[in-house]
Amino acid sequence: MGETKRRIDPLTPEQRRRTMSRVRSKDTKPEMRVRRLVHGMGYRYRLHRKDLPGNPDLVFVSRRKVIFVHGCFWHGHDCRAGRKRPKTHQEYWDRKLRRNRERDAENQAKLREMGWDAFIIWECEIKDEEALKQRLVDFLDSPAKEISHE
Repeated sequence: MGETKRRIDPLTPEQRRRTMSRVRSKDTKPEMRVRRLVHGMGYRYRLHRKDLPGNPDLVFVSRRKVIFVHGCFWHGHDCRAGRKRPKTHQEYWDRKLRRNRERDAENQAKLREMGWDAFIIWECEIKDEEALKQRLVDFLDSPAKEISHE
């Protein structure tokens, strides 16, 4: 009764590799929804500046602000999708997702040191468009934080 059944992956390792290789890091559906929303609100931005830590999804150069649109699973959000883990290779996934969160924190710290403000939009938050609009206005229209050089 206490036994846990191990779910067998229905895909071969080659099929799984191909499937995972198609997971996008840019131009995802959530990112595209945020981009359309922000553009429709009248804000203009640049995309994926490689010279900034973490390669932010949206960059507002004159405001020195960036937005990351994070998938809940891939970045370990504390929501249903973010807490869900594959049943196989749990050690691998725990290590991988922990490293993603660590890298996100490192990139946020580097951006702060460079005088940039960062805002994370979680995939699960995109559904409530009105609340998201308000949060975007609050972030984008607030004055940039002063950087201290102590």
